[in-house]
Amino acid sequence: MTRPCLRTILACSAALLFATAGHAQLLSGLGGNPTQSVGGLFGSSNIPGLPNTAPVSAPVVDRLNDVGSSVSDTASLLDLRHERLRELVRQNHRVLDIDQSGNLVRKGEIIAIDPSIETLAHLRSAGYRVLHDDQIECLQLHVVTVAPPTGTDTRDGLNKLRKIDPAGEFDYDHVFEPAGIGLLPFAGTAATATLHGQAMIGMIDGGVAAHPSLRNAAIEQRGFASSGARPSGHGTAVASLMVGSDGRFQGAALGASLLVADVYGGDPTEGSALAIARALGWLTSRGVRVINISLVGPANPLLARAIAVAAARGVLIVAAVGNDGPAAPPAYPASYPEVIAVTGVDKHNRALVEAGKALHLDFAAPGADMAAALPGKGYATVRGTSFAAPLVTARLIAAGGGTAGMAAVSREVVKGEGRVGRGVVCETCRIAPPAVGARR
Repeated sequence: MTRPCLRTILACSAALLFATAGHAQLLSGLGGNPTQSVGGLFGSSNIPGLPNTAPVSAPVVDRLNDVGSSVSDTASLLDLRHERLRELVRQNHRVLDIDQSGNLVRKGEIIAIDPSIETLAHLRSAGYRVLHDDQIECLQLHVVTVAPPTGTDTRDGLNKLRKIDPAGEFDYDHVFEPAGIGLLPFAGTAATATLHGQAMIGMIDGGVAAHPSLRNAAIEQRGFASSGARPSGHGTAVASLMVGSDGRFQGAALGASLLVADVYGGDPTEGSALAIARALGWLTSRGVRVINISLVGPANPLLARAIAVAAARGVLIVAAVGNDGPAAPPAYPASYPEVIAVTGVDKHNRALVEAGKALHLDFAAPGADMAAALPGKGYATVRGTSFAAPLVTARLIAAGGGTAGMAAVSREVVKGEGRVGRGVVCETCRIAPPAVGARR
């Protein structure tokens, strides 16, 4: 596809693209099909967090799904990323900003990692105000979030802090790109059940909605955003791929319990490094063996520290490489050495051309031509590395986690085409959309 052609798609579907994150995914079947009801929120022209635009139609979503299978201009994918981030900041300028590299950050919030008493005293005397003081459970991390002095923007505030204490560890509270339309709350109930003695999977994402495929799944949810846990499209789809069971739709980790850490609460300005670190602490304290993170963002020292501690405690962390194309910056947390980085393949085991990159790549799994659950009822056709990662997570938990699990999953890979790491995992886990009546 030529660059002008891709720009035409951007022009006709900006509302959806600007509401979709780099971890992101395309959820088809959003045009109001009564067999795939999601509470009436899709198709609305007044969706919170989106421009007031015409309804999002299924044909537009189908055309966006076509982008992944035909676009070869990686520069255009990078342009889409820049446009999306600029639009997110424009619509949420009171709480979002960008750093010097163009990444999303929480506006007016700076994180200090394990600050000394003397440093805290110095920053208070310099006009900084403490917003939050967190002791992150199980990870032995002390994080203080401060606001810069009045009249100082976030970037200048961070630079001044580094001068106050050159040996200290300070950074932005980066936002790991909100899923927009995929993470909005729905007019429905959250999935919930009593956990039993099964193997436990951790999931850091949006909240999970009730769905027929999750009726018998053991799911516990906890919110790490200010609004608590709220059902979402992205979280529901990811969860269903692991523990869903409904006729011909079968997840890849049946019998496992699922602990869901919702870092968004339905708010596209949440999903910050601090929220993810808190979530990692909770999941680690609960004894999970494998954690799925289908989110991407920039390198962040707090997230790096949290992941390193969790991994040192024996937790396997699986992360998607995103969908902004190979020209985009390396994706995190997938790029951290302790993390298992996952890309997606289509039904022919070809690497998705829109897949992002990490500093290393471990596995690929089905990430297109497949169905996942929609909140409430019904199924959507999904595409993206977000949906490949949970399949690898499922196989790792089935193999018992740990180094033995990694070895077992490495032995089951099959050959793929393109950049697929060690190979394709869970090749037979893809549920074909027609099998469950999902719209394409």
